[in-house]
Amino acid sequence: PPEPEESFSDWDFPDLDGTEIEEPDPGSWRLVMEEVEHGRNDSYGAAVAQLINSVNDGELELIQTAVKELQGLADQGHAHAQSTLASLYGHGYGMEQSDLKSFLFHHFAAEGGNYQSKMALAYSYYRQQLFEEAAHLYAELAAAAVASFVSAKEGPLIEHVRLNYGPEESKDSLKKFRGEEDDDFQFLEYQAQKGNSAAMHKIGVIYYYGLRGIPRDHIRALSWFTKSVEKGDSASLEFLGEIYARGFGVERNYTKAYDYFKKAIREKRFSAYNGIGYLYFIGQGVDKKNMTKAKEFYKRAADHNDPNGFYNLGVIYLKGAGVKKSIKMASRYLILAANTGHPKAYYQLAKMQQRGLGMKKDLPTAVDLYKAVAERGPWGALLRWGLESYLKGEIALSLLLYSRAAELGYEVAQSNAAWILDKFHEEAVCIGKNGYCTVEERHHRAHTLWRFASEQGNEYAALLIGDAYYYGRGTVKDLDRAAEAYMRARLQFNAQAMYNIGYMHEHGLGLPKDFHLAKRYYDLALDADQSAFLPIYLALGVLWLRQRNEESMLVKAIDMLPELSKQFTTWARDFTTAFSIEEGNATLLTLVVCLVTVLYLRSLRRQQRQQEDAVYGEQE
Repeated sequence: PPEPEESFSDWDFPDLDGTEIEEPDPGSWRLVMEEVEHGRNDSYGAAVAQLINSVNDGELELIQTAVKELQGLADQGHAHAQSTLASLYGHGYGMEQSDLKSFLFHHFAAEGGNYQSKMALAYSYYRQQLFEEAAHLYAELAAAAVASFVSAKEGPLIEHVRLNYGPEESKDSLKKFRGEEDDDFQFLEYQAQKGNSAAMHKIGVIYYYGLRGIPRDHIRALSWFTKSVEKGDSASLEFLGEIYARGFGVERNYTKAYDYFKKAIREKRFSAYNGIGYLYFIGQGVDKKNMTKAKEFYKRAADHNDPNGFYNLGVIYLKGAGVKKSIKMASRYLILAANTGHPKAYYQLAKMQQRGLGMKKDLPTAVDLYKAVAERGPWGALLRWGLESYLKGEIALSLLLYSRAAELGYEVAQSNAAWILDKFHEEAVCIGKNGYCTVEERHHRAHTLWRFASEQGNEYAALLIGDAYYYGRGTVKDLDRAAEAYMRARLQFNAQAMYNIGYMHEHGLGLPKDFHLAKRYYDLALDADQSAFLPIYLALGVLWLRQRNEESMLVKAIDMLPELSKQFTTWARDFTTAFSIEEGNATLLTLVVCLVTVLYLRSLRRQQRQQEDAVYGEQE
C-alpha cells in the first residue's frame, strides 16, 4: 500500500504557515450570516438570511419565499443552495419531506465542494454500512478537520452539550454555557481580579480554547496566562510557550517559546517536553535541527504518560523521521494516544486501518475513527449556534440548526432536536410542509431523530423509540419493534426499559407471556434504579396476584386502569364534571395501589418467615 503522505498537520505542533485553510466550511449558514451582517451578500446569502430570520420570527410566508429562492438557485447548480435545499427536504421544512430528494441534492452539493453535504452523505453511507463509500468521504473530511485544528492540545471546541437529562431540561449543565454572563464565570473572573493565580489560569484556558460559550480570544488568553505566571502559577507556562511558538495574539518568538517550555519542565509540567521536541524538529529556538533530540524529548513526554508524547512518537516511527521506520512501534504509540481520546491519533490509525498498513484492513473500524475526527471539523459550529439560540429563547431557530447538524451525524444534535420537538410540542417552533407542523409531522420527525440517536447509543432515545412503536406515535404501532428498542435500552442499564420489558412479558405484548421473566426484569429495574421502588413494588404485587389467579376481579380491575386513565383525561376537559371524576379515579387508584402493595409485602414477609423457620428447623 502507498505510504502515508508527508504532512505537517500530522505533527502535534503543525506549521500553520502551510496548512491553514482559507474557507474551512464554505457556504455554511454562519459564514453567510456574517457576510450579510457586513453588507456583503449575494442571492444565496440573502435567501439563507431570510430563511433563518423568518424561522426565528415565525414568518411563514417569508419562509416559503426563501425556499423558492433556494430552489431556483439549486436548479442553476449552486452547490451551497443545493445543500440547504437537501436539508429542508430531509426534514420537511416548507416542503414535503423526501429522503430521496434530500440524498440527491446532497450528492450534487458534495460534488460542488460543500463539506456539510459530504458529511451528510458520509453519515448516510455509514448508517447503511456502505463502508467503502463512507470511508472515502470521511477520510477527506477528517483530513480537513485535522488541517483546521489550531492547537496541539485540541480542546473540546465543539462542545457536545445536551439540552436534556431524560425527560427534563439539563438546567445545571446549560447554565455553564451562558458565556461571560454565567455566574460561575463572573465569580471566577472576580477571583482572578483579586489576584488568584489559579483563577487567572482557568480564565486563560477558557479564552484560549473558546469554551463554555465564550469566543476564542488569544489576546485575552495571553494576558491572563502572563498574569498567572507573574503570580507564580506554573500551569500557564506551557501555554505561553505554545502561544509564542505559534504567534497567537503576539509576534512569533521561538526563543521565548523555548524558555517557557524549559521553565514548565522545571516545574514538572512534563507535557512541555513536546514543545522542546517540536523546536528541535523544525530547528527553531535551538542551535539547529536535530531529529535525535526531537525524538528524545517526545520520548520523555511519553514516559510521563503524556498523550501528545505518545502521538508524536507514533508519527516519528510511522514516517521513519530520525529513527528506523517501524509500523509496529508506530501502532503501539498511536494506540496509546488514541486510548486517551487524541483526535490526531484516531486519524492516523484510521488511515492505517483503511489501507491495512501494519494491521489487518478493517473498514468499519476505520470509518468509526474517521467519523470521530470529522465531527471535530468546523461544520460542528452548528452545535454551538444551536445552543446559543436555545439559551436566548430562539427555540425555532435552535431546532432548525440542530436539525441541520443532525443529518451530518452528530448524535447530540439528533437527540437535542428530537427533545425540542417533544418538549415544545404546544409552541410554534416546528415548521412543516404547509406552515406549522401537524401532530403527525412532528411525531414523525421526532421519531426519526430519536431513532438515529438510538442507533448511536443514546439509551433515552432507544427508550423513546420503544414508546413510539408501542403507542404508534410518529410510526405504525409495532409491539415487536417496541420490544427490540427496549432491549437496546436495557443493554445500557436503563431502568425504565427493563420495567417495560417486564410489563410486556407479564401481558404477552410483543414478547412471550412469561411471569418468571417478567419478575426478573422488574427486579433488574429495581437494581438499576432504587428510587423507582414504589411503581416496581406495585408491579411485582400485581404480578404476584396474576400468578395466583389471573381471572380474579381484582386483577381485571387493575388491567382496566390504563383505559380508565384515558377516559379520565378526556372527561377532565369538561370542567363541570372533572372534579367528581378526578376524585373517584384518584381514590380508586390509591386504594388499588395500597391493597396490592400490602398484599405483596405480606407475601414477601410470609416467604421470609418460612425461610427463617426452615433455617431454624435445620439448626435444631
